[in-house]
Parts: sequence; structure tokens; C-alpha cells
Amino acid sequence: MRTRCNWWICTMGAEKMKTVNHRENSCTKKPFVLLLTTILWISLTLSGAADEQITYRLKWLFNTSVVGDLYAEGHHLFTKEGLTVTIKEGGPERDAIRELELGRAQFGVASADQVIRALSKGADVVVIAQFFQVNPLQWIYRTDKIKINRLVDLRGQVLGVTFGGNDETILRTLLAKAGLTEADVKLYSVRYDYTPFIQKIVNFWPVYRNTQAVFLREKLRSSGDNFAFFNPVDYGVRFVANSLVTSGEMIKNNPETVRKFTVALLRGWKAAMDPVNASKAVETLRRYDKDSSVETLQKELTITRSLVQPDPAVPIGYIDTAAWKQTEQIMVTQGLVPTPVDVERALREILQQ
Repeated sequence: MRTRCNWWICTMGAEKMKTVNHRENSCTKKPFVLLLTTILWISLTLSGAADEQITYRLKWLFNTSVVGDLYAEGHHLFTKEGLTVTIKEGGPERDAIRELELGRAQFGVASADQVIRALSKGADVVVIAQFFQVNPLQWIYRTDKIKINRLVDLRGQVLGVTFGGNDETILRTLLAKAGLTEADVKLYSVRYDYTPFIQKIVNFWPVYRNTQAVFLREKLRSSGDNFAFFNPVDYGVRFVANSLVTSGEMIKNNPETVRKFTVALLRGWKAAMDPVNASKAVETLRRYDKDSSVETLQKELTITRSLVQPDPAVPIGYIDTAAWKQTEQIMVTQGLVPTPVDVERALREILQQ
């Protein structure tokens, strides 16, 4: 009996000891689990799981004109600044400034005329960088049909123009500088169809120098036509194109976010414009533009580089205040805005503050 009793006591004692040890081990594990959870949370935070969410609305579709934006996203430059950025295409039905006002985007791309019109209506919009120092909107023309040495040489010509577009505003300014009126030329309404130009119905056609013009110049070369480009800058007209915009409220309430976004974006543009990174930039474009050949994208990239930074001494993103003021004056003169908006008050280079 003693042996049996001792066995029972020993067995129960052992089970009790197991229970006590289990409880002690559980208590010991709790701080360890808490520490592990904390380390995991910190790790996820540092890896970008808690990145700030940003929406960036472009002015137009994905193409070479936004290569710097796509490069910044594709090479994780936003992530390095602690931002998760969604880049959305623009288009004729998309207005980046309007989306800023509605809170649907924190940053956007807009041309100077859009900014000036918005300011005229009381919008709280601020320009924080200028992508193109030379407006890509120019004209291509056949040199055997039109000889242009002076602006007055446009007299009597059939001139392609997109009514309601920036090219109409620019062309009317050029005509005025030449002392010409609409009665001295014939304005031909341009659509999205190049047929009138290809068929030589119109020999002076508006194009974006770094995209559409690449296609058209190859068509002209294949048909043996001689051509040249008419650049308004050569005649003293600097009408500002795509620029980076945000809201005054965003700058006031989230200055560090604005700084980080601008830093990452301009790094993307600088890298994309560097000839050393040409193959990477083209590879980035190919993810979004699968219809264009590598050769075409290389040509577009080369031309874009000359428009974004024509002068190496001028940094990418530089805001040309004089060009903005001229653009405003053009719009006032043509009645596109009722009164001056003092556009310089909306120009603010964040990285130079």
C-alpha cells in the first residue's frame, strides 16, 4: 500500500509540477511575444507598410512627356521618402486642379493657362516646379511649300490650329506680333487626324515636338518631303507648359510631405534626363507604352531632354517667372481671363526655400 500510495503521490506531484512550469513558461513567453510584435511593427513601418498615401494626377496620358514621373515611381524614389504614390493618367476629361480642390489628389500637373484660369476664379493653387523650359507645342511645316524667315511670312498661308487649345492662343499672339489678323491667313481646324497634313491639304501643323512630331517627321522623310519646325520661342513667345501643382492648404498643413514628394519627383526627372540612364528610362516607358518601339522612345527621350533642360546651368524644375508673367499677359490681352491674376504669387520653388 505504501508503494502504491507513494506512486500516486509522486504521479500527482509530477503533474502539478508540470502545470506550475507551464504557467511559469507562459509568463516568461509573454514579454518575449510582446517584444517580437514590437520589432515586427517597427520593421513593417520602416519597410513602407505605413507610408503616406498620395494621389498624383497627370495632365495627359502616359507617354514620354511624363517620363520623369514614371521613373520616380518605377525606381521607388517615392518609397524612399516614405510615400506611396498612385500616379493617374490625365486626359480631356481630367482636370488636376479641380481634383486638388475636391481632395481627390494632393499633387497634379497643369499647364500655365490652366493655372492662370484657376487663379482667376479664386482657386487655391500653387506651382512648385516647372517641367519644361521650352514648350513642346510647336508646328511642323513643309519647307518647299512655306518659307518662314520672319513672322510676316505667315501671311496668306493655311495654318493648322486646334480651336480652344493652347496652340490657338500662341498662334494668335504670333500673328499679333507680326501685325497680322485672322483675315491675313486661313485657319484650318485641327482634330486628332493627321490626314489633312499627310495629304498636303495643310502644310503647317501643330504637334508636340517630343511625341507626335517623331512620328510625323518619319512619315515625311519616307515620302521625301523636306520639313522644319516652327518654335514660338524663336520669335519671343514663351508660353509655359506642364508644371507641378498642389494646393496652398497642402503646403500649409503638410509642408514636409510637399518637400518629400517634390524631392523624389525631381530626382526622377533628373535621372530620366541623364543620358547615362537612357536605357533605364526607355525601359520604364515600355511598361506603359507597349505600342511604341524602343527606337521611337529613344528619339522621343532625346528631344524631351532638350526641352526639359536646354541649358545645363538651369536646374530641372526651375520656375521661369518671366515666362509665366508673359503667359499671363498673353491671356489677358486675348481676353482669356478678365484681369491680371498676379501669377508670380502662386509660384513657389519648394526646394529653394
